[in-house]
Amino acid sequence: MLNVCPSSHGDRPVWIDLFDPTPQEIARVKSEWHLQVPSRAQLEEIESSSRLSQRNGEIHLNMPVVAHADEDMPTALGFVLTRDVLLTIRFTHLHGFDLAIERFNQGEGAKTSCAVFATLIEGITDYAADALEQIGMEMVGVSRRVFRNYGNARARNIARSNLALRQILADVGERGEKLSQIRESLLGLQRIVPYAVDNAKSWISVEAVTRLHTAAQDLQSLSDFEIHLSNKVQFLLDAVLGFINTEQNDIFKVLTIVSVVGIPPTLVASVYGMNFHYMPEYSWHWGYAWGLGLIFISAIVPTLWFKWRGWW
Repeated sequence: MLNVCPSSHGDRPVWIDLFDPTPQEIARVKSEWHLQVPSRAQLEEIESSSRLSQRNGEIHLNMPVVAHADEDMPTALGFVLTRDVLLTIRFTHLHGFDLAIERFNQGEGAKTSCAVFATLIEGITDYAADALEQIGMEMVGVSRRVFRNYGNARARNIARSNLALRQILADVGERGEKLSQIRESLLGLQRIVPYAVDNAKSWISVEAVTRLHTAAQDLQSLSDFEIHLSNKVQFLLDAVLGFINTEQNDIFKVLTIVSVVGIPPTLVASVYGMNFHYMPEYSWHWGYAWGLGLIFISAIVPTLWFKWRGWW
């Protein structure tokens, strides 16, 4: 899809948006506006020299961006910024882009290509901030599930508690993966904004510079907040794993105590189970009761001892 945004004067376009472009649309941009259109493979390269470059008066910028909360991987986004026009290449709907297109379609034309670039950067930054706030609220809920509800769940049913802890572990890991994707987008934005300002300083407007500097400050604060959330994710992961290890240790402790308690009765039963002819208890009237009593006492004494030691 090819969207062309005219300037506020209406004489020439200042923004050309290629949304999942076809070869025909790419050829039209090259022939009509004489702009180099990078391929998707080029936009997905991770080297700094490929993501930030300047060619024949064109500033080429590309970065990964998180488009939707339910997407598994960031998508590639490319900018080709010149004095007269901004070319964007994307392959999915983006929050900031859709709002900008809607506003421009309502008759609010942009003055310069840098103004459009600043508007798009602000929109992407706002979406990243909303995504971080959402993850922050979700992490508060997960933290409450871990530390407030854990004791009650464990008292009701150990198996149910273990299942809940596994689910919490999966939830925390999912939030950590989302944070990793947002971090990649924030790093990309932090690279392209100063690069664009430095390389377009001869023709970028003061208003656009001010807006981009403000966006850079917002990105720094979002990066700090993302680090805080990442540390919280790691803390919750360690806490959940610690609770799971505690559950496992409790189970092993119970099994160990049961096995130790069962050894003396087994010894008594094995002694009186030997088939020797001359055993005085065999001919004793109370021999059977004597054997059962020894088995019972040999099981009770270790149990009471473990209870007294606080191991039971």
